[in-house]
Amino acid sequence: MSLPRRKWLVLAVFALTAGLSQFLWLNLAPLISLIQHKYSVTESVAGIPLLVFPAVYVLLSVHAGSLIDRRGYRFAIVVGTALMAGFACLRVVDTSFALLVIAQTGISIGQPYVVNGISKLVLDWFDHEDEAIATGIGTAGMFIGMAVGMAASSPLVERLGYPGAMGVIGLVSLGIFAAVWLVIHPNSACEGRMAGPPEAIGAHLGALLRDRDLLLIFVMAFLGLGYINGLMTWIEPILRATGFDSGQAGLVGGVLGVGGIVGSAIIPGLSDRFRRRKPFLVACILAALATIYPLCRGGDFGTALALGALHGFLFLPGYALLLAMAAEAAGSRRSGAATGVLMLTGNVGAVLVIMAMQWVKSDITGFGPSIHLMAVLLAGGAALAFVVGETYSRQK
Repeated sequence: MSLPRRKWLVLAVFALTAGLSQFLWLNLAPLISLIQHKYSVTESVAGIPLLVFPAVYVLLSVHAGSLIDRRGYRFAIVVGTALMAGFACLRVVDTSFALLVIAQTGISIGQPYVVNGISKLVLDWFDHEDEAIATGIGTAGMFIGMAVGMAASSPLVERLGYPGAMGVIGLVSLGIFAAVWLVIHPNSACEGRMAGPPEAIGAHLGALLRDRDLLLIFVMAFLGLGYINGLMTWIEPILRATGFDSGQAGLVGGVLGVGGIVGSAIIPGLSDRFRRRKPFLVACILAALATIYPLCRGGDFGTALALGALHGFLFLPGYALLLAMAAEAAGSRRSGAATGVLMLTGNVGAVLVIMAMQWVKSDITGFGPSIHLMAVLLAGGAALAFVVGETYSRQK
């Protein structure tokens, strides 16, 4: 296979694998009510299988970035996918809530070793002019996984039952692992592009945190990933309180992911074309701030679907832009570490926001205060996006 075709195949398989990581996480979000009744637990306890994903990321993201820098992205992605597929199969056994949490924890351990590989893989296979669009396509796979997980889970469980649905998902996970093993390899035509002895994560960390722009990018990741994780985790109870059922809430979350897919195929490409990152990042965050209240207000189902798609289209590409900016500011040798720190700070934000949205939830107004909290996070991210430096010309 020619190099131009090969690189797109590698990227497509990575996108599929990144999508699997998000699917295995968020396919339980529309099932929170079912989990409550199935295992006789409270709403907050039913959210634990979702909370373990960002929590484990906090523990392992930096190590994943270090491993990618030392052993290469193929090694990390293969190990991560194997863990996800193996523990996805364990979910077929639905005898207890504790076993579900164990399975989700095992899947979540594999996740950072997969998705943190995106920056290294893109640097290895793509020219600088195509890096943001390639990163956008890779992360679009995550949004596909979000969308399918949110939209398809309830219908799949209704049709096949809970164990049957988990069995199908386990088989698909094993198939994706096979594709990763066969397709994702380093680019032999670019040996030396990222040459140089690998350094320990500690050697990178000080330099990364001393860089003003990188520090701002990490804080924006804290706010932005905290926001989107909080929204996607609790979207079912938020919309259920406005009169939607679980299936409808899942569809709204699904079209939000679909909007992110389309946006990630367009907005990072425009960023590459104009050779600017900052203006597009500012626009993404402001657009989310403008649409969060209408989205969470409920009302007409068709309007909610349209707002979900618009929200995803305008906000989710900001994730690809942050990844590209972090890699550009850090340089190729430290890009894996920078991605690891970005995901670490982002998932610290996710853990805190997911829990905080439950803490500030009102007995009278429900998730109203939580929605205000999400708006504050977006406003803070927008303020930082205005002052961060342009990173496109910093690639080294």
